[in-house]
Amino acid sequence: MASRRDPDADLLEDDAPEGRNPYASSTRWRHQESGAFAKHARQRQQQGGGGHPMAREADSHSRVSDLADFLNTSRITPDAGSSSRPTTPRFKPIMAGAAEARQAVNGEQHANGVPESRIFDGKDIACGPLLNYRRMEGTQWIGSVLVVTRGGGASQPFTPTLSLRQARAPGRHDAPSTEAQGICLYSDSRSTFWRFNVSVEMEHSETKWEYSLPGLRFHSKTKPQVNNFFVPAVNESMRIMFHSCNGFSVGTDEEAWSGPALWNDVIRRHKEVPFHVMIGGGDQIYNDGIRVTGPLQEWTGIANPKKRREYAFPETLRADCDDYYLNNYIRWYGTEPFASANGQIPQLNIWDDHDIIDGFGSYVNEFMKCDVFRGIGGLAHKYYMLFQHHLPPPPTTYSSDSTPTGLAGNGQGSDPAQLINTYVHPAMTESNYIVGSQAGPYVAEHSHNIYTKLGARMCFLGIDARTERTRHQVNYPETYDQIFGRLRDELTSAANSGTPFRHLILLLGVPIAYPRLTWLENIFASPVLGPIKFMNRRMGLGGSFFNSFDGSVDLLDDLDDHYTARTHKKERNHLIQRLQQICAEFSVRITILGGDVHLAALGRFYSNPKLNIPTENDYRYITNVVSSAIVNKPPPAAVANLLSRRNKIHHLNHDTDETLLKMFDKDPGDSTKTAAHNQVTMPSRNFAMITENSPNNTRGSNNNGNTAHTHDAPSWPLAAPPPILDAESSRPPGSSAGGASTRSNFGGGGGGGNGNSNGSANGTFPGKKDGHYALHAGEVNAGTKHKAASEAQHGRGCDGSLDVCIRVEINQRDREGHTEGYGLTIPALDYHGPRPASIAPPASAWSGSHGGSSVGGQH
Repeated sequence: MASRRDPDADLLEDDAPEGRNPYASSTRWRHQESGAFAKHARQRQQQGGGGHPMAREADSHSRVSDLADFLNTSRITPDAGSSSRPTTPRFKPIMAGAAEARQAVNGEQHANGVPESRIFDGKDIACGPLLNYRRMEGTQWIGSVLVVTRGGGASQPFTPTLSLRQARAPGRHDAPSTEAQGICLYSDSRSTFWRFNVSVEMEHSETKWEYSLPGLRFHSKTKPQVNNFFVPAVNESMRIMFHSCNGFSVGTDEEAWSGPALWNDVIRRHKEVPFHVMIGGGDQIYNDGIRVTGPLQEWTGIANPKKRREYAFPETLRADCDDYYLNNYIRWYGTEPFASANGQIPQLNIWDDHDIIDGFGSYVNEFMKCDVFRGIGGLAHKYYMLFQHHLPPPPTTYSSDSTPTGLAGNGQGSDPAQLINTYVHPAMTESNYIVGSQAGPYVAEHSHNIYTKLGARMCFLGIDARTERTRHQVNYPETYDQIFGRLRDELTSAANSGTPFRHLILLLGVPIAYPRLTWLENIFASPVLGPIKFMNRRMGLGGSFFNSFDGSVDLLDDLDDHYTARTHKKERNHLIQRLQQICAEFSVRITILGGDVHLAALGRFYSNPKLNIPTENDYRYITNVVSSAIVNKPPPAAVANLLSRRNKIHHLNHDTDETLLKMFDKDPGDSTKTAAHNQVTMPSRNFAMITENSPNNTRGSNNNGNTAHTHDAPSWPLAAPPPILDAESSRPPGSSAGGASTRSNFGGGGGGGNGNSNGSANGTFPGKKDGHYALHAGEVNAGTKHKAASEAQHGRGCDGSLDVCIRVEINQRDREGHTEGYGLTIPALDYHGPRPASIAPPASAWSGSHGGSSVGGQH
C-alpha cells in the first residue's frame, strides 16, 4: 500500500499568512513545488543529519503545502530489500503548524493564541458546520450537522458535542440548551468527519434554533461560530430554495463572473423571510479539475483512447485522487458566501455528473468500465455520502491493485490495506432513503433516493439519477418499482390519517420537459464524422470538438444526459405516465425540479386542450421548474435563442401535450441579452424560491408561522382576482419601465393576473389552444409582473397553490448578486375522477435486462 502523504500537505490550499514563501511555485494552482524549494529541502536535510534523513520539527511560519515534497524525502522508510509490508508507519511524523490552515480552508487568518502543539488534538475545524434536513417523525423535525476536523485515525482522542437551544425574542429568558454527542462517520490520518443528530419539536408557530460546537476551534473569521436555522409551524409547509450547478467549469474566468455572487442574494432573502430547506439539484460541487490540474492530468493527456481505457488505477493513484476529492470539497464548502449559507439553511441534495466528473455515466460502456472511471466513481461517491448526506461511506473504494472481499454485484467490498489507521462507521439505515436493490454499473454502490415530508401539506421525492446511469438508462426498472411502491404507501398513509398531501416536489438531476435536440444528436452520432474522429485520435484534428475521454463529440455526453435524448425516450415517457397515475390516484399536484442546463425555464405537461379539462382538475398538468446555474456561467445567448426556436408543442401521447411557458417578459435589469422572440429560456445565473399559499393565511397578514421573526410581518393586500379574458386580451401590450427590453405578444397573459388558480384552458381562457400561452390564471402575466415575483405578495395567498419565483442575476459583475424575479403560480389539484389505466414497462425495457451488467452490450 502506498504511503499516505502528510495530513496537512494537500488537505488545504493555502497562502502564507505573513508574506509569500520564497520557495513556493510561481503558479498558485500548480501542484508541484518549485525547484528552489527542492534545493532548500536538500540543504536542510544535510544540515540536520550529516547527509542522513531526519524529520524536521514543526514550523509555524512555512506553508503547509511546502511540506509535500520535503515529507517524502525526509521520512525514514524500510530497507529496499524488505519484503514484508509494515502495518504501522516507521518514520517520525512531521508535525506542521496550523497557522497556514486559515487560507487553505476558508481563506481566513488563523486565530491568535492557539498553541502549535494542539494542532493534532482533533479540535480544529477544517470544514463546516454543514446543516442537513432529513425527515419529520410525527411533530419532530430531524436534521443533522456535519463538521470535518483536522487529523484522525483508527481512534479519536475525544468526542465533540453540539449545543442546541431555541432562540428567544429580545427581552425573553433564554431557553435551556440540549447537547448532542458527535458520531464519527469516518476518520483517517488527514481528517475526521463528525455527525451530530438534531431533533426539535415543531410548534404552532415558526421557531428559530441556534447551535454551537463548544470545544472545537474555528479558524475562519467569516463562518459564524453560532449558527441558526428555522423550523416551520407544525401546520405549515416549508419554504423552499432550489439551486443547481453550484460551481465553475474548468477554464471559466471566475473573476469575470464575480465568483459565487448569487449566494449573497440567497442569504439576503433568507434574512428577510427564512427558507426552511435548500434543495440541491446536482453539481453541488465541480470536481472536473481532477483531470486538468489534478492527479488525472497525465491520464487525460493520453491521445489514444484505447490506452486511456487500459490505464491502471493503482493504490498510489487512488490515494492521490482521494486527496483531490477531499481537498476540493473542503475548499468549495468553505468558500464564501456559500459557506455561510450551508450552515444556516438545511440542505437536501441529489448528485449529478460534475459531483464526480463531467459526463460520468454517459460515455460509451467500454470506456465507463475502465479502471480509472471505476476508481473515481467510488471516490466521488465516498465524499458525496460524507459531505452531502452525512452518511458513512463504504469501507473502501476501487483500486486495480487489490481484489476486495465482498459479494459480487453488491458493492465494492473491502480492501484491508485501505483500512490501516482508518475508522469507518458501520452503514446507517434511515427511513428517508429508498436504497436501490442493485449496485450501479459504474459506481459499484447502491443508489440513494430520498423521500421525506416538507411540512404539513407537502412531500419530497428525490431520484438518484446518476448512480445507475448509462447511455441507455437513467435508473433500473426495479428502482422505479421501489420508489413508486414507497410513494404510494406514504400518500395512502397520509390520506388515511386525514392529512393528505396537496403537493409533491420531485427532484430530477436534469430537466424532463425540455426542447428536443434530436437533430443535433443525429449529427454528432453520424457515421460521417467517423473519419474526422479517426484523424482526431491520430493527429488531433478537431481539437476540443472531441472530448478527452472516449473520443466522442464533446457535447454528445451532455445531450445523452437529457431525459429528452432519444436513448431515454421510453424511460422518460414511462416515468411521466406513472407520475400522472399518482396525481390521479391521490389528487396531489406534482412539481418537478431540474437543473443541469445553465438556463432558467418552465416546462409543463398538460392535457390536450381538445379534452376541455380545467387545469385545477387536470392530473396531467405537471410543471418542470428549470433553475440552473447558481454559480456556473450560462451558455451564450445564441444557444438560448436556438432552444427557443426548438420549443415546439410535443405530444407525450394522445392525451398529453408538453412545451415551455413563455414567462420571460423582459431581460433582467436593463439588459438586452436575448432575442425578442425568446420568451422561454433565460441564459443568466439563477435560483428558485417555492412557497405554498397556505390555507392558514388570511388576507392582510401572513400566518405561515412568522410570529418568531424579528422583523414585523407586513400587512399587504392581496391582488384582486383576474378578469375573464378572451383570446386577444390574454396577451399583454409588452411594455415595461426602465428602458429594458420587452417582449411583444408575450404569452403569459394580460395585466392584472395575480396567480389565483381559478382559470382553465377552455373556461376562463376561451379559444386558447396553444400551450405556449397561459393555461390557467396562475400563468396569467407570468414573469416580472406576477404576484409570485413580488416580495410583498409571494406566498401570501390562501388557496393552497404554490408560488414559484425564479430569481435571475441582473449583472454578472455585481459581487452582491442582485437578482430580478420571474413568477407564476401552480394550482393545487382537485381530481376525483377515474384513475388512468396501469402503465406496464415497455416490452423492451430501456435497461436491456435485469441488472447493471446487462448494459455492457449496448453502445
